Amino acid sequence: MAAWIGLRTRGVRGREAQAGMSTAEYAVGTIAAAGFAAVLYKIVTSGPVSTAMRQLIERALDAGF
Repeated sequence: MAAWIGLRTRGVRGREAQAGMSTAEYAVGTIAAAGFAAVLYKIVTSGPVSTAMRQLIERALDAGF
C-alpha cells in the first residue's frame, strides 16, 4: 500500500513540474488568438452586422432619460 501511495505522489509531483506552457505552446496560442480575432473582425465589419450595430447604438442614444 505504501509503495502505491509513493508512486502516486511521485506522479503528481511530475505533473506539477510541467504545469506551465512552453514557448511553442505560447506561439500556437498566439496564432490561434490572432486567427480568431481576424474572423471576429470580418464578422463585425460585414454589412448586416455593421448596420445592426449602428441601429442599436442610434436607438440607445435616442432613448429618453
